[in-house]
Amino acid sequence: MNPSLLNVTPELAASVAAKTDAARALLTDIASQWAPATFANSLGAEDMVLTDLIVKSGLPIEIFSLDTGRLPLETYDLMAAVQKHYDLKLKVYFPQSTAVENYVRQHGINAFYDSIELRKACCHARKVEPLQRALAGKKAWITGLRAQQAATRVGLPTREYDEGNKLEKFNPLADWSEKEVWTYIKQNGVPYNALHDKFYPSIGCAPCTRAVAMGEDVRAGRWWWEAPESKECGLHVKG
Repeated sequence: MNPSLLNVTPELAASVAAKTDAARALLTDIASQWAPATFANSLGAEDMVLTDLIVKSGLPIEIFSLDTGRLPLETYDLMAAVQKHYDLKLKVYFPQSTAVENYVRQHGINAFYDSIELRKACCHARKVEPLQRALAGKKAWITGLRAQQAATRVGLPTREYDEGNKLEKFNPLADWSEKEVWTYIKQNGVPYNALHDKFYPSIGCAPCTRAVAMGEDVRAGRWWWEAPESKECGLHVKG
């Protein structure tokens, strides 16, 4: 979605204002009650909203990103823009080199196209294991997940316990709509990934992300060769 083309009605603006206040209050409470807390910034539109809120509110919440080694150029450009715009150096976690090397040697450089199992194995090496290191020693982590993003996220709560990582997980934008996210970005001049203007509503690794057609689900461009119910990388698993 291109924010310049978004029609911000009074009703939409009022909704965003109310939800922004609620998200800011939740983030403030997390910083106070759940320290040390960390925010996993995937550099998507939702995560840029949360970055803006955390930085401008001066909250003591760590912000980190996962560099899988196969991100689009536009995502790296946004990392640089974040540093310049907010004077913020993201804490970046990389995969363990031996894990990626072993995967490629055994299965091939693009083996994730061959089966769901191999795709999830790639995601585990490049995303899940680095995330586990990023969350070590933390009491809570914050995400930009929204309930409307995918079939796998229906009923997403604002707060849940992450059994796998043994800590509290907060989703401050769980009830936000896509239009509300982009209204905030437009109103606050938030930097965002240039691929969003090229019909990429959800952006991950370059080989596993494509543009979507008019009317397609916002997650249709992620692992498009798989069924909707399998479209998670392992970072966000229920129960």
